[in-house]
Amino acid sequence: MSRGPSPLRPPFTPFNPDDAVSPIDREVHPVIHVGRVAVITGAASGIGKAAALELAKQGLRIVLADVNEEQLKEAAKETAKIVGESNVLAMRTDVSVLEDVVRLRDKVFEQWGEVSVLMNNAGIGLRGTSWDGLDNWKQIFDVNVFGVLNVQQTFVPYMIHQENPSVIINTGSKQGITNPPGNAAYNASKAAVKSITEGLAWELRQQPTNKLTAHLFVPGWTWTGMTSASAAAAAASSTDTNGNGNGTPHTDINGNATSNPLTTTTHTHTPGSGTHTNGRTTPTKDSPPTKPAGAWSAEETVLYMLDKLRLGQFYIIVPDNETRKEVDALRIMWAAGDITEGRPALSRWHPQYTALFEEYMRDSLAQMQ
Repeated sequence: MSRGPSPLRPPFTPFNPDDAVSPIDREVHPVIHVGRVAVITGAASGIGKAAALELAKQGLRIVLADVNEEQLKEAAKETAKIVGESNVLAMRTDVSVLEDVVRLRDKVFEQWGEVSVLMNNAGIGLRGTSWDGLDNWKQIFDVNVFGVLNVQQTFVPYMIHQENPSVIINTGSKQGITNPPGNAAYNASKAAVKSITEGLAWELRQQPTNKLTAHLFVPGWTWTGMTSASAAAAAASSTDTNGNGNGTPHTDINGNATSNPLTTTTHTHTPGSGTHTNGRTTPTKDSPPTKPAGAWSAEETVLYMLDKLRLGQFYIIVPDNETRKEVDALRIMWAAGDITEGRPALSRWHPQYTALFEEYMRDSLAQMQ
C-alpha cells in the first residue's frame, strides 16, 4: 500500500502580523487607497468586522452589510470612529435574498459610484449529514452558495467596467478543500465557493480590458468575540460547536481526532464570521473565554489576507499558530492523492490509511527542516 511521494517545500518562515501590510504610501495593492470603497458582507462580527476596521484605517470608505442589525450598528459605530460617519454605510442585508443584495448595490453606487473591494464573507454553519438535515442543507446553500452568487452576479457586472482596479474576495474554508467528515453540508457549500471563485477568476481573465480580479480567502483557526460567545453557549448546553454531545470525540478543522499525535488541535470551524472555537479551552458558562495560543486573532487573519492580496495571490490559505502553511499544503496534496493514487475517499480518516498518512506527514515535514 503506497502513500505516494512526499513533495518538498521551502522551509517555514513564521508570519509576523505587525509587518504584514505596509502603509498606503508604500507597497500595497492599488485597490487599498484613501477614498476608495470597500463593501463587506458578514461585516457585523468576526473576520468581516476586522476587515472593515482595518480597511477604515487604510482610509477607505466602508459599507457594512449583515443580517444582525444590533451587531451591525455597533460595528458601524466602531468603524466611524476611525474613518468618520460620512465614510461609513451600514445596511441590513440578507445575502440569500437577491432583492436585498440589489438594494445594497444600488445604494452603494448611488452614494459613492464605485466599489474597490468586494468582500463576499457572509456565511452560516448549520450541520447536515449525507442523509439527514435536508432543511439545514437548504439554508446553508441559500446563504453560503447562493448568497455568494447573489453578491457576485449583482456587483461584478458593475465593477468589471470600472476604470480603476478592483477585487472581489470570496471567503472559503479549508473544509471545502480537504472535506473532513462530520458536516457534509457545510463542506459541500464551501467546496462550491472554491469552484465558483476559480471559475470567476478564469472568466475575468478572458476580458481584455478588465481590471477586476478574484481571490479565494481561506481563514485558519481564528478567535474572535463571536467565538467566545459560541464557546460559552456550547459549554452551557453541554455540546460542542458542531452540536455533538460531550461524549463525542472532538476533531480539528480538518477532521483529525484529538488522539492523533500529529494533530492534537481540537478546534472546530464556526462559519459566518470565519471564526473557530477550541474544544480544549471551551469555557464553562461561569468562566470567561480566552484566546488559545494556537489561534490567530481576526485582525491577524485579515492582515495576512491583505498582504497576500498585495502580492496578487488567488489562493490565500491562512495559517495559524498551530497549523503552518506547509501542513496545510501537505493535507491538501494528500486529499488530491486519494484520486490520483486510487485510495478510498477521505483516506485520511480510513483506519487502513491513518498510519500511512501520519508517516507521510512526519517524513514530509522532516525533509523540510
